[in-house]
Amino acid sequence: MRRYINEIPSHLPQPPIEKAYDVIVAGGGMSGLCAAIASARQGASTALVQDRSVFGGNASSETRMHISGASCHWGKKNAAETGILMELQLENKYLNDSYNYSIWDGVLWSLALNTPNLDCYLNTTLFRAHSDGETIASIACYQMNTERHFIMRAKIYIDCTGNGTLGYFAGAEYAIGREAKSDYGEPDAPDERDGETMGNTIYFVAQDCGHPVRFVKPTWAHSFDESDFKHRYHGDVVVYHNADDVVVLKPGEDYADHADELVEKYDVQSGYWWIELGGDWDDIIGQAEDIRYELYRCVYGVWDHIKNGGDHGADNYELVWVGNVAGTRESRRLTGDYILTEHDILAGKPHADEVAYGGWPMDEHVAGGFRAKGDIPSRVRSFKGYFTIPYGCYCSKNIRNLMMAGRNISASKLAMGATRVMGTCAVGGEAAGIAAAMAARRQLTPREFGQKHLPELQQELLKQDCYLVGTRNTDPADLARSASVTASSEQPGFVAAKVINGVARNTESANNLWRSAGIGPAGETLTLKLARTAAVSSVRLTLDPNLSEERCISVSKAFIDKEPRGVAPDLLKDYEINILHEGTVRWHKQVRDNHQRLNVLDLPEAVTADEVQIRITATNGAPDAHIFEVRIY
Repeated sequence: MRRYINEIPSHLPQPPIEKAYDVIVAGGGMSGLCAAIASARQGASTALVQDRSVFGGNASSETRMHISGASCHWGKKNAAETGILMELQLENKYLNDSYNYSIWDGVLWSLALNTPNLDCYLNTTLFRAHSDGETIASIACYQMNTERHFIMRAKIYIDCTGNGTLGYFAGAEYAIGREAKSDYGEPDAPDERDGETMGNTIYFVAQDCGHPVRFVKPTWAHSFDESDFKHRYHGDVVVYHNADDVVVLKPGEDYADHADELVEKYDVQSGYWWIELGGDWDDIIGQAEDIRYELYRCVYGVWDHIKNGGDHGADNYELVWVGNVAGTRESRRLTGDYILTEHDILAGKPHADEVAYGGWPMDEHVAGGFRAKGDIPSRVRSFKGYFTIPYGCYCSKNIRNLMMAGRNISASKLAMGATRVMGTCAVGGEAAGIAAAMAARRQLTPREFGQKHLPELQQELLKQDCYLVGTRNTDPADLARSASVTASSEQPGFVAAKVINGVARNTESANNLWRSAGIGPAGETLTLKLARTAAVSSVRLTLDPNLSEERCISVSKAFIDKEPRGVAPDLLKDYEINILHEGTVRWHKQVRDNHQRLNVLDLPEAVTADEVQIRITATNGAPDAHIFEVRIY
């Protein structure tokens, strides 16, 4: 039967499918994925709306940017982000020795799809927000491959779109481009406001075929010569960045010699992040497709130069993948109750209401990108230690039930140069997700929740293995805090009592873990005697994956060659837990083949107990047992 073009297909639901949730997360990049999982784990009914077919955003197989964060590529010790991001990365290390991006996509997908209370809508585009004054009433979404139209309602919404799309549709205040020096008193800001942003990038991957491979440049690709690459390295080289220059490491120099600068390795098989365009265009969002087309022309032109424009060590290399989705660095920044600025970043300003942290330098890419031939691609202003991000950066200033996470949080243009990296976005997303769920449960707006329950949120973040600079575990429900702790053996400076000192990682100033003196034939035992007899329903162990190591998937051989393969050797592999009362075992649990940092062991029902014993029989390679923290509930 003929179907006329204006005919409504009979299989389309009329009216649209209506859904209601406690929390809706828009955007399924690393911040949105972590926000949605965190919200659902708190018991909130949660929807994750993602306009792509995979999760991960810039870290997915579609873009393949590695997840940078506070460690600054091995420059800052014990700085790795924990929480859900660490869980995903450790799972990938366990499953994915070859650094296959399809497996990585599967790791992200598996955790999302198997999280209770979480509904995932892939290939689903948010196209409208219905606002009632200062409150979002609903959003409208369209799932392209099923031709289904949804109207979704929630108590609280989290914008993790990167572009601040949900906030924009809802009428949230936002900023784009550079603020003037007079706006926030930032020394490195320009004298006048302008619309300049950082640009977009398309990655490529090449592989060594073991024999010469020719490359013929497409007719539509650009042509380049060596003069186009004055400050943009494109061979096997190690460089470090500062505010004034890009400096090549001399023979014999090590990363450690430049721990306070951003050190990067380049190679001919992957890259390059500096193939960047769009920051000086009129509209970084509205012209995104035009920018992508131009990036294609540049990528193939760069590869032509590498192959045919001199000796770059690429004779045997074949181009095997070029990204179809450009990685976006910057667009809208939603305005929150607090605006993070250069002062917060470079001074490492502490915030009493911190809910996330970062350590990436204030990294400001030149707006012209690859076309700015005379400029270094990025001016990097480094600092020691970390900066903290206050709760107000995640709460919209003028939309009562809107939160945000990712690169569109409330920050100045300069501060955003440090907060935009995916490790920092992920931990901020987890914080926003937990806060949204806790607020929804109490029928509070995000702002009201922060005003009334911020210490409770901070303690919950620590419980879920998120790091807060300078904040310790003071959870009154944690029975371990008042327990007496002994061990079958311990090393000097790594005594058993460290597991209840309230800090679940090593810091610059202190080691905060117990280490056994080897592992004896009968194993090593850590014993916690409770201060009182109590009902025990859960034991939580925080273990040691070495927070100074990188564990991000990457297209760069230079990156992945520096990372050890497989499970972190310091993690416990095989252990058992006995919960006792008056010397009698009331509950016993064996754990085999562990590869995660946070181990949560929930009892089927609470038991009366006065002692918890942990007996370790094997690690994943280390000669002794490591435990950062034990919690008992």
